[in-house]
Amino acid sequence: MAETSATTGTGEPASRPRKSSWKYIGPGIVVAATGVGAGDLVATLIAGSKFGYTLMWAAVIGCVVKISLAEAAGRWHLATGRTLFDGWRSLGPWTTVYFAVYVVLWGFIYGATAMSSSALPIVALFPDGPGLKFWAIVTGLIGLAFVWFNRYAVFEKVMTVLIGIMFVVVVYVAARVVPDVGASFAGLLPVLPDGSLLYTLGLIGGVGGTITMAAYGYWVNAKGWSNSSWMKVMRLDNRVAYITTGVFVVAMLIVGAELLHASQVALTSGDRGLIDLGKVLEDRFGAGTAKLFLVGFFATSFSSLIGVWHGVSLMFADFVERFRASAVGAAETEGHEGHEGPGVAERRQRSLPFRAYLLWLTFPPMTLLWLDEPFGLVIAYGVLGAFFMPFLALTLLWLLNSSRTPGEWRNGWLSNGMLALSGLLFVVLCVQQVRELPW
Repeated sequence: MAETSATTGTGEPASRPRKSSWKYIGPGIVVAATGVGAGDLVATLIAGSKFGYTLMWAAVIGCVVKISLAEAAGRWHLATGRTLFDGWRSLGPWTTVYFAVYVVLWGFIYGATAMSSSALPIVALFPDGPGLKFWAIVTGLIGLAFVWFNRYAVFEKVMTVLIGIMFVVVVYVAARVVPDVGASFAGLLPVLPDGSLLYTLGLIGGVGGTITMAAYGYWVNAKGWSNSSWMKVMRLDNRVAYITTGVFVVAMLIVGAELLHASQVALTSGDRGLIDLGKVLEDRFGAGTAKLFLVGFFATSFSSLIGVWHGVSLMFADFVERFRASAVGAAETEGHEGHEGPGVAERRQRSLPFRAYLLWLTFPPMTLLWLDEPFGLVIAYGVLGAFFMPFLALTLLWLLNSSRTPGEWRNGWLSNGMLALSGLLFVVLCVQQVRELPW
């Protein structure tokens, strides 16, 4: 960790800005790999199948919105030396109540979803082998063991390999369908075809927009970036993350537009839609391309699984740490007299709350593999999940315009505009998601 040391020889935080360099890239790759799930790719495919290239502009705007949001989360961590949950807690006890209910309920449902999503392509690749439940449990246990026994450096390397597979496969499939370059550029002009509003909002706000955006600052600290001298590095890293995400979105729009739009092929919503696409690819390009796509599907799903197992467990460990400190009346918790750093992240990864949440993500959700999700649980999960991205955008807007943030690193007009736009967008999406729940 010598090259990412965030302190001087005296132990004081270094103030000299680091040169932004490609050799430091890492947390952004992790957040991109985690944030783009199989369901996101299907939603993009469906948008392309319905409207062709017309909504390409929405994918570009979505990329810019995510860059702004993740940059704000990373800037808070580096500028203040405090974690995002520490910032939320300073806004009042309501944030603690919301996050506590959200993270427990969300983890229960998400665990089953992530395991099923990772199992689907394995079952499609080996149809004569064990069934979905078996492979779902296996992927969950592998994810648990991997995160339990490895530290951030190994985790980042594996995530880099998985996103490399995702990138190569998705771009390869987009190239095989031969994109219409003229129509692609025409799609950059903002146009709203009839019936496209919700698909447009989903493209802007949906892909790569999850709780893992809040985990970005924790991965930044785990990397060893612990103060404002790393700000340029973080910003380069963040741009790489969401430009990569933008490439995924554009590539899947191309596949939807070229492969599905003309033939009016309908996909199943959710992760199973990628199984439908695999069959379409096999009919059009042969079994080799279909199998390669299923490998990319697995990389997409499994990277999201281990990313959440690691990142959200770090957030939960920080949450418990703050809650305990508040309960005993402590003003600061261990490791917070100075800036957050790799040592604090390492300690959290060995902590009981981190491992308890890992177990919560893995074992209780397995019961849902045998049951239909209970009606009340679906409603509560949907409502809490819909509110998270507006919560993230608006609380960051609050924190980064207050005295909690050093003056040099508070929001400017551009950051305020982008976070306000993000907040408004996510509020609209929240209302729509709540309306669509099976009340």
